[in-house]
Amino acid sequence: MRIIAGRFRRRRLKSVPGYGTRPTSDYNREMVFATEQDVRGKKILDLFAGTGSIGLEALSRGAKWVDFVEFANVAVGTILDNVKTLDCGKDCHVYRKKVESYIQSCEEKYDIIYLDPPYNKGLVNPILKMIFERDMLSEGGMIIVEHAKYEDISPEFMDYVYRVKKGKDTRFSWLDPALEHSPDNS
Repeated sequence: MRIIAGRFRRRRLKSVPGYGTRPTSDYNREMVFATEQDVRGKKILDLFAGTGSIGLEALSRGAKWVDFVEFANVAVGTILDNVKTLDCGKDCHVYRKKVESYIQSCEEKYDIIYLDPPYNKGLVNPILKMIFERDMLSEGGMIIVEHAKYEDISPEFMDYVYRVKKGKDTRFSWLDPALEHSPDNS
């Protein structure tokens, strides 16, 4: 696994040992960043961060700041190793917390929230609900959800879904709470 573009282009990232973490593939990361092209100067929250590859890719492409939230010790260690390898610790913070706990205590606003919970655990919609209730997005902010293709976004959030991209086993949904859109299902 490596950084695809930007200042850290082609730099290798460590993966979390074992099978407990499902990293976002290079192909899917490229699809996400090809769709959401300009992250320069944005503040990003990477929830269920795993290896940190999404947030690190964003930093490589010019994001201003990334907060990584991950609870598994081995994954947190991997993110910290990757941050050290890329020497980008001044541009991010790694929180070892349960996502729900982080959201409950969060006072920050983000331009992009990337949500990638474990598949088929029923976490997508409860976490979305918490994000909306806590009003965690800055004006014009968006949420990108990576979820299993059979795990649907709840009808209460569907008016905010403006883009859906489908992979083999994965679906990516873009939500903008300020607007109501018809989905672009490419």
